[in-house]
Amino acid sequence: MKRVGAHVSTAGGVENAPLQASSIGAKAFALFTKNQRQWRAPKLTTGSIDAFQQNCSDGGFKPEQILPHDSYLINLGSPDPDKLQRAREAFVEEMQRVEELGLLLLNFHPGSHLKEITEEKCLQLIAESINISLNATKGVTAVIENTAGQGTNLGNRFEQLAFLVDRIEDKSRVGVCLDTCHLFASGYDLQCTEAAELTFSEFDRIVGLQYLRGMHLNDAMQPLGSRVDRHASIGKGTIGMEVFSYIMNNPACEEIPLILETPDHEAWSAEISLLYSLEG
Repeated sequence: MKRVGAHVSTAGGVENAPLQASSIGAKAFALFTKNQRQWRAPKLTTGSIDAFQQNCSDGGFKPEQILPHDSYLINLGSPDPDKLQRAREAFVEEMQRVEELGLLLLNFHPGSHLKEITEEKCLQLIAESINISLNATKGVTAVIENTAGQGTNLGNRFEQLAFLVDRIEDKSRVGVCLDTCHLFASGYDLQCTEAAELTFSEFDRIVGLQYLRGMHLNDAMQPLGSRVDRHASIGKGTIGMEVFSYIMNNPACEEIPLILETPDHEAWSAEISLLYSLEG
């Protein structure tokens, strides 16, 4: 089964996320387990954790169908030693929150070199950061999200993702989340079925489809190779519909969270229905 959902709000507590997901007809969802623009957050309470797990059970959401995202402040490849240490501590805390909720995945952007160190040195720091975090926690898989390559962000090429995966000590706890807008912005064509097939084939050759643990389904506002991260609603951007039909009929995308991060939250229910209409 394809598990389509959206990155839903946690207003009022994380326990409300599965309720929001159910209300739009989702079969998966993503969430922030804390305020994504702040370093510190109150500890999760037992009451919140219990309610979250009960609401997930009631909504039919299993842990592998839920894709938490870490804070946007974290840069696991920071060239500044103090900021790097803070980022690593914050990432461990994010993984621990995921653990406490009984979940299995943590999605994150790799990091940025900020023009202060080489790309390779930054990637080495990111891989080291992931290993440190995995060693400090248990059961949670680090899911690296490809980026649009905007600014000094790394992770926009499959070779960079492979560089990180190759250096993770516990291969059973590393995965990749492919964002369609980011793929397109970074130069991977998705505008027709043949192009999508070539892109997925290249990902399989360089990284490996066995590492695909989730996807973000977004159209793009900007043209191919723009390196600008601007999401558009499904079918209303520069990518078009064919790739989404390809994904909805691709066996490699079975039973992983397929998450909308499109800009019109009011349209999520309709977009989920649209995507399911493409099956078969």
